[in-house]
Amino acid sequence: MKIIIVGGVAGGMSAATRLRRLDENAEIIVFERGHYVSFANCGLPYFVGGIIRSRADLLLQTPESLAARFALDVRIDTEVLTIDRHAHTVSVRNLLTGIENTESYDRLVLAAGASARSASAQDSIIPTHTLRTVDDVDHITTVLAQADAASAVVIGGGFIGLEAVENLVLRGVQVTLVQRGPQIFTPLDPEMAAPVLDRLRERGVDVRLNTTVTRASGQSVMLSDGTTVPADLVIDASGVRPDVTLAEQAGLLIGESGGIWVDGTQATSDPLIFAVGDGVEKTDAVSGSGTLVTMAGLANRHGRSVADSIAGIPEQAAPALGAGIVGIFGLTVATVGWNEKRLVAAARAHRIAHTHPANHAGYFPGAEGMSIKLLIDASTDAILGAQIVGGEGVDKRIDVIAVAMAAGLSASALTRLELAYAPQYASAKDPINQLGYVAANLAQATSATLQWHELAAARAAGAVLVDVRSAAEFAAGSIPGALNLSLEDLRERLDDLPKVPLIVHCQVGQRGHTAARILTQHGFDVRNLDGGYRTWLAGTITSPILERALA
Repeated sequence: MKIIIVGGVAGGMSAATRLRRLDENAEIIVFERGHYVSFANCGLPYFVGGIIRSRADLLLQTPESLAARFALDVRIDTEVLTIDRHAHTVSVRNLLTGIENTESYDRLVLAAGASARSASAQDSIIPTHTLRTVDDVDHITTVLAQADAASAVVIGGGFIGLEAVENLVLRGVQVTLVQRGPQIFTPLDPEMAAPVLDRLRERGVDVRLNTTVTRASGQSVMLSDGTTVPADLVIDASGVRPDVTLAEQAGLLIGESGGIWVDGTQATSDPLIFAVGDGVEKTDAVSGSGTLVTMAGLANRHGRSVADSIAGIPEQAAPALGAGIVGIFGLTVATVGWNEKRLVAAARAHRIAHTHPANHAGYFPGAEGMSIKLLIDASTDAILGAQIVGGEGVDKRIDVIAVAMAAGLSASALTRLELAYAPQYASAKDPINQLGYVAANLAQATSATLQWHELAAARAAGAVLVDVRSAAEFAAGSIPGALNLSLEDLRERLDDLPKVPLIVHCQVGQRGHTAARILTQHGFDVRNLDGGYRTWLAGTITSPILERALA
């Protein structure tokens, strides 16, 4: 069998190497239009920042090493131009010589990935680059090496944008981050993004929200807010779009998300052509609809799956959860599944649980806080998504939630997970278990909660806000107009409370829950402000536009 693979990075090379392990006799040709294959594209920003010191460490394989170990015919600097599905051939061009030729195939794998969605000024003479290839990194490091007291503009505050910002700052570059919308890192909900914005500004990053780049002149960039900022370099991290050029030319079905449609075995609408990677539509684990997920883990997994399909041992692909994680100046930001904004837009009924636990036992030195948000289906108690922002321990908690979602565990079932405990690693009640307890209380109607963005409307309707923290905490910062009545004094001062709907809150929600249970059992109509003062404060410093959208 002769197999041609278009694209030699994550998905394509996973398919090629797995195919060789399954079939020693197959002829396997990989065409890569770039000069490098199987390189560590996720490590590129960290080479810019000097964390990865050797450029060679990014180059995991070469055509020569792949030929020696896997007997693969890897042809770099070669672009596939067209597919002839009837003749089972592809036309290719060597980009160095310009020579074109035709290759036949028995099976074809498309792994071209995604291309950058440019948002930079079209008439700029300033070097503008993406951060997706080794060539990009070479250009960026050359520009920075030639500039004294370098400055840069990064367009887009997503995964790549945040990594670019962090590593440019580590390199000593003055950075302006330009974000088109009202919030950075849009996979997060606004109250969860607030600490990320704070951390960026603490490290001297000039963050411009609701702003775009309009044009450039000399070594400066003009922004839509009317200001001009210096820029020796512009990095465009405004997003990607699936590369479906070949698929469209060949008449293959394109999915509702804009990516190449594939079935559960990674086969396209032509059974002899398969597709994997960032350019391919996945099945969303929450909705079951088509979606785009541009993560290396999925590309590698699906590359292996397509090899199994071609070898005659197909396995249905699991729906995509969209789990992702990024680090920014010591802060870890992780997400999985849907956020609240998306659930509201889809009019899907849901419950929310905010917690603010420490990564390990508070009495053990070095405990770091984290903020967790869990999104729960209101009717089934299924986990719809989660967001975690904090220091140590964020990564393992998001992975536990992702596994729980994949296994179909309910939110309440998180209480029953038996997780490894020692005080330097966790608490006896792990943050995941604590999250489950909150979810179970909601499912059993033991607790009724109110979200930060619902507070203003509830108070306008006549509800009274009661802060059950200590007088010292209240004096240090409070929600305007709240009545301060500490939890410890609550039972003795029930007569001081008005007979109207009450909203109670503490710092993070735990004391508020206890206060709500006391008051409920004394006949009051009461709800607990989910996540407490900390969540409200984070939410209200974000854009009012987002607050109105969630409400």
